[in-house]
Amino acid sequence: MHLVKTSAGQQAFKERHADLSPRLRSAFLLFDGQRSVAQVLQAVAGMGVTQDEILALVEREWLAPRDAAEPRLGVVAVAAPAVTAAAASPAQPAGDASAPSEPSLAVRYRNAYPLAVAITANMGLKGFRLNLAVEAAMGYDQLVALAPRLREAASPASYVPLHEALFGKAP
Repeated sequence: MHLVKTSAGQQAFKERHADLSPRLRSAFLLFDGQRSVAQVLQAVAGMGVTQDEILALVEREWLAPRDAAEPRLGVVAVAAPAVTAAAASPAQPAGDASAPSEPSLAVRYRNAYPLAVAITANMGLKGFRLNLAVEAAMGYDQLVALAPRLREAASPASYVPLHEALFGKAP
């Protein structure tokens, strides 16, 4: 399947939407209607971008099949994940050894990243460098490494949800 950016997706990219993490931004740039989803996933494999994350972009209508017309985007976007998810199921058993831990870390990163961005955004200029560090974090491990700095900079009330998203428990 070949996907293209929608106008809503381009706007989210331009505004640096929190749900479009730096590694997803890299993958998002590659969707030009010429490359298939498999080719893009192969190109960004080292960044840990998963097919589920790409499907989430389709569900948000930030990406659409290249054949889809803008007015019918919602109908096509709902049908597309079912086809792609069916294609993904045979490929998943091949990596059974590492499958249980990797999606868990990817999900934790995906949930924690917007919280970390929100913490630094509320700090204004004081949190500028920390915000750059959060945006540069390309995965779970790098975001965990920033957790102590975020804890020092944030109020306890704003840090607790981030800690729970990263580690699965309260501090």
